[in-house]
Amino acid sequence: MKFVRPFMFALAGWLTVACGAGQAQVRIKDIADLEGVRQNQLIGYGLVVGLNGTGDKLDSAVFTKESLIGMLERLGVNTRDQVTKLSTKNIAAVMVTAELPAFARGGSRIDVSISALGDANNLTGGTLLVTPLLAADGEVYAVAQGALSTGAIAARGAAGSVTRGVPTSGRIANGGTVEREIPFRLDKGTGMRLGLRNPDLTTARRIAAAINTAVGPVAKATDPRTVVLDLSGRDPIDALAIIENLRVQPDSAAIVVIEEASGTIVMGDNVRISTVAIAQGNLTIRVTETPEVSQPGPLSGGSTVVVPRTNIQIDDQHDRKLGVLASGVTLRDLVASLNALGVGPRDLISILQAIKAAGALQADLVVR
Repeated sequence: MKFVRPFMFALAGWLTVACGAGQAQVRIKDIADLEGVRQNQLIGYGLVVGLNGTGDKLDSAVFTKESLIGMLERLGVNTRDQVTKLSTKNIAAVMVTAELPAFARGGSRIDVSISALGDANNLTGGTLLVTPLLAADGEVYAVAQGALSTGAIAARGAAGSVTRGVPTSGRIANGGTVEREIPFRLDKGTGMRLGLRNPDLTTARRIAAAINTAVGPVAKATDPRTVVLDLSGRDPIDALAIIENLRVQPDSAAIVVIEEASGTIVMGDNVRISTVAIAQGNLTIRVTETPEVSQPGPLSGGSTVVVPRTNIQIDDQHDRKLGVLASGVTLRDLVASLNALGVGPRDLISILQAIKAAGALQADLVVR
């Protein structure tokens, strides 16, 4: 367990740096968004061709077969009478998704993601055919096409297979072209609202105060998430350019997040501990078998035998003592005290849960 203590000291140092950074002022644009300025999700159904025999099986993927027949008919090729002879494995039905950025104009290029819909096992080397991308209103806002890249490695053999990444999904950089714009005139707006990404009433009031100091009495915090802006008589673009670069010190609630699966613990700077005593220790018994060979003397008539040798070690961790944390200690004091006990990450999770159960942890404990 000698590796535990260096790890905990490294964790303490990292948390100290993170807490120090949390106290620094940040730009408003990094903690709040202008309501109405957002991305929109697009989705479409298409076909990927040019696969090396790794596409859908047309006998089981009915939608792929029907899509292939419909596509060929639109191109002037009639295959309705030869449906039973369609046995290609170089085509796959896919779902195409993308995000339409705010203020995207006609002709702008966007990235698209492709995911196999049928039983294709590898999309590497395929080409996506023209695919309309629709928004939630059912209108086409972009069209995607191009050679996709999966970034995956797949190998098979008689004794096994090697796969890195997911070969049934890929991306096309700049593979979509925006065909329809979403109308939004930022320069015509006067009544706007800022939405905090992490709702907090103290932070909202600080943002409003910073804006009123720099621009004038135009901002008011209406709830922990919203700051209303009244830009009447001002140029919205100029005012917003000034506002988004103002710096404030965000506040946050005291919270401890625990990921039990990975043993990860993240604690906020405002975590406080009431007076509590902590003792941590385990009894470890290690039994080691070391067989030895017993060789008889020359001409003794004896036989060579294996003699067992058992070594028993008991570690009761007697060097660990009861630690007392005074009321109101900070995160740094808590980590330092637990380091003094030689506590590992897994034990630290149990200790924090016990402190919370005792009512001494003045923070929200979130276990995932």
